Amino acid sequence: MTLSLFDQFMSPWYMGIPLLAISLVLPWTLFPTPTLRWLNNRMLTFQGWFIARFTQQTFLPLNVGGHKWALLLTSLMVFLITLNMLGLLPYTFTPTTQLSLNLGLAVPLWLATVVIGMRNQPTAALGHLLPEGTPTPLIPVLIVIETISLFIRPIALGVRLTANLTAGHLLIQLVSMAVFVLLPMMPTVAVLTAILLLMLTLLEVAVAMIQAYVFVLLLSLYLQENV
Repeated sequence: MTLSLFDQFMSPWYMGIPLLAISLVLPWTLFPTPTLRWLNNRMLTFQGWFIARFTQQTFLPLNVGGHKWALLLTSLMVFLITLNMLGLLPYTFTPTTQLSLNLGLAVPLWLATVVIGMRNQPTAALGHLLPEGTPTPLIPVLIVIETISLFIRPIALGVRLTANLTAGHLLIQLVSMAVFVLLPMMPTVAVLTAILLLMLTLLEVAVAMIQAYVFVLLLSLYLQENV
């Protein structure tokens, strides 16, 4: 059976059982846990330093009320980075290339920020729909535009993460196929293409981390508007 380039993004099944849930649970077993010893190893020290720095930088603009989200958003970013990085390994499946999963993460969290804003400061939350100093004839149009942009936010979060990871995986597959085809015919060109593939892989590692950070950063910005 001929496989297309997009078959690698299909959710895996085994004996009629979807394996997406397993691929979401297993990464949590890879995280090191603190020990009872006084001194931790380098991995634990780096993990603690990274989480502390990320939490400090992300929640610095937020007031005290928004700091309640620190545990949730920090855990989400570490989880997304782990999924994205594991998806770059050969013969693995990347759950974050599924738009349904990304929307399942984005929509509830975005909706929670909107509900918090409507509950705590409804006047300020509704005030975002109409900029100050708007001419009277443009008020209905701007309200409609701002409302549409508000509801597009979770879709943009999910689509951005899905599109970036999918494009990266497709580029890696296309370049690796080119190396395989060119190797018996033009070895020199194949070596140069392999170097390009290595550089592209390093770029995708950076993209995997940056996209997870952007996902959580935008959620923190939405939270900042409503807290």
